[in-house]
Amino acid sequence: MIASSSVYLLLLALFSSLALYLAKKEFKALSYLPPIVILYMSIMILSSNGLFEKNEAISQSYSLLKSNLLPSMLFLMLLPNKTTQLLKLGPKMLLSFLLASLSLFIAFILSFILFALPYTDIEIFAPLAGSWMGGTANMLAVSSAINSSESAIGITMLIDSVDYSLWVMLLLLLVPLASKFNHFTKASNPAQDVELSYKCTLHFSYKTYAYLIASALVVSLFTQVLGIYLSKALFSSATTWSVLLATFLGIVFSFSPLAKIKGLQATANAMLYLLIALIASRAEIHFNFELLSYLFLGLFILLIHALLMFAFAKLFKLDLFSISVASLANIGGIASAPILSAAYSQSLVGIGVLMASLGYILGTFIALFLAQVLRWIV
Repeated sequence: MIASSSVYLLLLALFSSLALYLAKKEFKALSYLPPIVILYMSIMILSSNGLFEKNEAISQSYSLLKSNLLPSMLFLMLLPNKTTQLLKLGPKMLLSFLLASLSLFIAFILSFILFALPYTDIEIFAPLAGSWMGGTANMLAVSSAINSSESAIGITMLIDSVDYSLWVMLLLLLVPLASKFNHFTKASNPAQDVELSYKCTLHFSYKTYAYLIASALVVSLFTQVLGIYLSKALFSSATTWSVLLATFLGIVFSFSPLAKIKGLQATANAMLYLLIALIASRAEIHFNFELLSYLFLGLFILLIHALLMFAFAKLFKLDLFSISVASLANIGGIASAPILSAAYSQSLVGIGVLMASLGYILGTFIALFLAQVLRWIV
């Protein structure tokens, strides 16, 4: 059993580094079981078997690192996503994305009502909505904002990884049926070719990289301090305000030179993986029937989402590419939406990237609103 906070943090850093290394490798198995999921599951299993002692030193290290890393990571994750670039998607693609988000929002609420889920399951549903309407970063932001337990986050990660993998495979299998589907909905194939104009124009240098890290840490400190003040003056928790402020500042500074620094995405990913490792180190999950029921619940949410998207496609005459990529931009994010786009045409990869970026921007806000709606229902 590890009792030293230094050894604890070193081990998490080593696991995170290994997962980041695997993320750069093109192994076929990694397309079905992403390194970030392997990272979480590995550390969660070690934690569930008592590897880490729950003493004061480790708990303080966990809290301190998590509270400072989360706003920094959110800020850096959003820097490359200029909102003006999203206008290139065009009205049909934007409509498809918003309908996908709406259908997921409705699916979460219906599932919560139909299965008469307890209040505590909001800790699972809201972060899952953050992941399925944005990405893993949004999931972490929402779980911290509503103070989800480590066990709830563990269940969320399991639902996300298993059900998401099945959803990706289904959407890829549907690609050959595009012409028949489009004929049924009376839609036309997307002809636009969207390309990202954003590039890392600033070359790597220690000076610019120091600016990047310093900016992220300043944003983290600023959002935490202001979050404490706003939580006392207005409403909600300090963490919720910190998350919202970091998201807002990331969007604002996406128009600054910071967004062009080489190594930005790699730094944000490193913070994300370390956060995942931190949260997994506090989880204690034991596989049982209840856990299996959550996996089927996730599939039920996806079923409602699929039925609503089918109805929307018929109503608005949308093609299979538009609704499929919109769906995966929500549920899978930047890791899989471009892959599905490329399955239709290499020239359409940019659409997947832009739609996933939109999910990063909106995911946290929508999921937090969903959490509030679920509280009203209960």
